[in-house]
Amino acid sequence: MSIHSNIVHQYFKKEIEGSKIFIKLNPVHLNGHELIVYANGQLEATDREFDETILDDLEVDGFNEVSGMEYNLYLSGLAK
Repeated sequence: MSIHSNIVHQYFKKEIEGSKIFIKLNPVHLNGHELIVYANGQLEATDREFDETILDDLEVDGFNEVSGMEYNLYLSGLAK
């Protein structure tokens, strides 16, 4: 069994001018994904590497913690 299978990711969201920005954070390895859902429904996904201050940075930037379900619904195209 891989150590990756035991990691519980954290999810964060911020809305700006009709667009949604999601962050999927692996809190052990400090990496993850950024998903931008633009107001027109277009998606942009980017792999990210974070540093130890990521949780503070997300709070300062106005991100709120959300469920993984919301992130995955947008990622799969089931939500717009």
